[in-house]
Amino acid sequence: MKDILIAVVDGLKGFPEAISAIFPETQIQTCIVHLIRYSLSFCGWKERKLVAQALKEIYKSPTAEIAEKRLEEFDQSQLGKKYPMIAQSWRRNWEEVIPFFHYPQEIRTMIYTTSVLENVNMRIRKIIKNRGIFPVTKQLQN
Repeated sequence: MKDILIAVVDGLKGFPEAISAIFPETQIQTCIVHLIRYSLSFCGWKERKLVAQALKEIYKSPTAEIAEKRLEEFDQSQLGKKYPMIAQSWRRNWEEVIPFFHYPQEIRTMIYTTSVLENVNMRIRKIIKNRGIFPVTKQLQN
């Protein structure tokens, strides 16, 4: 592999730096779903739907400038004042959220999450775990 266009990362510390060290032209994109899940961990179950809807206004924005404005609006809202850690976490990751807005909506639906890859990895691990070891063919047994 010579280059990577975009890498969607899930918040593992040092991962963006490691990718940038080897592939300096790669756009690093934070997984929006992981950022939302992290944000929702700050609020109670009764308010999660409201917070998720407010965050949707941010990541569904047509441009990074509008998204930043909506983040500021969230921060100044009643929910934002109740849970200031949410806006802080988005701002802390903002440089890795911005690349998301450079793409059209059709592409955004493919790069907003790493969940598809995680699902594939989970299925592979499950298959390997259930088998224990891969079967040895008769030729190798002789």
